[in-house]
Amino acid sequence: MTKPKSKNRSSDIVVFQILRDSECAECGEWLGKGRLLRLENERPLCMSCADLAHLVFLPSGDAALTRRASKYSKLRAVLVRFSRNRKRYERQGILVEEAALRQAEQECLADADARSRARERRAERAAKLDEQYRTDFARHVRVHFPNCPEDEANAIAEHACLKYSGRVGRTAAAKEFAPEAIELAVRAHVRHTHTRYDELLANGWDRLDARAEVNSDVEQVLDKWRRPLEHS
Repeated sequence: MTKPKSKNRSSDIVVFQILRDSECAECGEWLGKGRLLRLENERPLCMSCADLAHLVFLPSGDAALTRRASKYSKLRAVLVRFSRNRKRYERQGILVEEAALRQAEQECLADADARSRARERRAERAAKLDEQYRTDFARHVRVHFPNCPEDEANAIAEHACLKYSGRVGRTAAAKEFAPEAIELAVRAHVRHTHTRYDELLANGWDRLDARAEVNSDVEQVLDKWRRPLEHS
């Protein structure tokens, strides 16, 4: 077994959760799949022979608990397991002294409300920033397509800018309100809401063929929306 390239601090001890049977090089204990071992000078050691058997496992997921347990534990180790799908070692959590984990749990319980309020404040701020982005996106739609109805501009922004969607509104170009990104979002909206495009797809049409079929309808709407507003 080769040690993984680790981004952990240099003092970290790395413990492996093994996927293949092994044997402790010191005591000869048979180590089946799922057991933990440490490599010492390329020799596999069971947790007892590695003097790590007194540590307890804290899985990844709670950053505050992990940070505090690491702080209070004089000895700690990082637990990794090889992912066959990703072809790399992945961190599963840490091994720390039991007393350190108890102290960390008590502290986390004591300020759980404060940390929850802080998370809520961060979420509120992120929501406000995201709402402002959608508002700005809709405004830029109206700049490039002055005759686009306001409710449709808002719908375009809402759809295109949905977080984690991978849609055009989440791209770097869209966040800088590049005209081509704005047009892509508007064109997609028109295609889905002002033409038979979705109906054609539902009837088994090839996507590119369906786009070609409705293209003139899309252009007709876009041309109308591009016209300057007439002021009385």
